[in-house]
Amino acid sequence: MFLKHRESGKLVEVLSLRDLFNPIHVILVGRYHAGEELQEPETFVKSDLIFLSNESLPQCWVDVHYRDDELHRRR
Repeated sequence: MFLKHRESGKLVEVLSLRDLFNPIHVILVGRYHAGEELQEPETFVKSDLIFLSNESLPQCWVDVHYRDDELHRRR
């Protein structure tokens, strides 16, 4: 999956989709996708990444407590 680095606008290939989808993990492994040579993998903070359409990542991917309010309302 490809995302965009928020600050630089560079394309990032996500190599650890499990880390991307897991809200407990704030860091994931990926590599910049630039030039003709394959770049070395490095770590990225999820909050620094966005979709190519400039949309933020879903809350369920970045916030482990994204449904806490809903659970408290049901009680």
